[in-house]
Amino acid sequence: MKEDVLPPIEETAGAGALAPPLPPKRSVSIFRKRVRKFKTLKRGYYSFVILLVAYAISFILPVLINNKPLIVHYHGKYYFPMVTYYPASEFGQNAFGEPNYRELKREFASRSDGDWVLMPIYPYSATESLLDLPGSPPHPPSRGHIFGTDDRARDVFVRLAYGFNVSLTFALLVLAISYVVGVFVGAMLGYFGGKLDILGQRAIEIWSSLPFLYTIIIVSSIIIPIYIPGRNLVAQPSFWLLIAILTIFDWMGITYYVRGEFYREKAKDYVGAAIAMGVSEPAIMFKHILPNALTPVVSFAPFGVVANIEALVALDFLGFGLPAPTPSWGELISQGTNYLTDWWLVFFPLAAVFVTLLLIVFIGEAVREAFDPKEYSRLR
Repeated sequence: MKEDVLPPIEETAGAGALAPPLPPKRSVSIFRKRVRKFKTLKRGYYSFVILLVAYAISFILPVLINNKPLIVHYHGKYYFPMVTYYPASEFGQNAFGEPNYRELKREFASRSDGDWVLMPIYPYSATESLLDLPGSPPHPPSRGHIFGTDDRARDVFVRLAYGFNVSLTFALLVLAISYVVGVFVGAMLGYFGGKLDILGQRAIEIWSSLPFLYTIIIVSSIIIPIYIPGRNLVAQPSFWLLIAILTIFDWMGITYYVRGEFYREKAKDYVGAAIAMGVSEPAIMFKHILPNALTPVVSFAPFGVVANIEALVALDFLGFGLPAPTPSWGELISQGTNYLTDWWLVFFPLAAVFVTLLLIVFIGEAVREAFDPKEYSRLR
């Protein structure tokens, strides 16, 4: 029987010596693990992508939805009405003020002299009353106005689209400002404790007992909002006034969670090591403890956005929100209660609110599951 021939020891050792060493295993931070977990939760992740894309598109709405053209070519010259104001006489129209660019486009199209007007995809404005439509407003959905018009003959689809940007921007600004204040106050109370914590908690309890709705009504009755033409979406005093009022009531909720996290984290060994090394207290609080105490902040943020959008819609519905003619979902819903037979004034605004809040809730559920502190705990 033929025996198996083993390779020489030298060759075996040489082959082992020439084998490349394994690369060192890279550690993955807990935050990256949580982001990967979030991406695996498809419902929340896709909701986040859809909402992010829609919000990004809402900032270029003047290019997509507007009654002003992108470019006008007239007598060999190019005009940009979105950037510069032009009177109607500039284009040969016998009228005062700004020309009707939709009518100007039809006029140029009937001629063959090379003049043309490039209008946006949906050529209507959020504050434009379409008085040339037949009948009296509100008008039902049609081919030209897919969601119909409201009681002032303004296109509902345009107002919903611009209202999405207003509502989400408002909610995010209130959330950001209130969380900065709430995290700072909660960090101070949780880290220092003692008399500061006791007095701070009592002050928060007293402040939280103030009636939010009554405060809004009183302030709205005293301060008359000023409408600034051309800057009605963001730059109105009432917009920032509402943000300030909601912020002074909204920051207290997150304070309790951050305070509890700081109480838990400051008792751990790494905080004691930092103190022994002479690290300053602000650095310990915001460089070492805060990154480990952000789980409740991130988890509750989507639900805070939902609450802020609901607050703005409710205030607009009651008439204490943003001033007219700012595009507002709550104002459209309020119109729907006055025109119950005009179903589009009820259905489309409520559908826009429902879909937006549903997407944010899906995001919140996915974030809460991905940032669950038990998921990557050493005790598991």
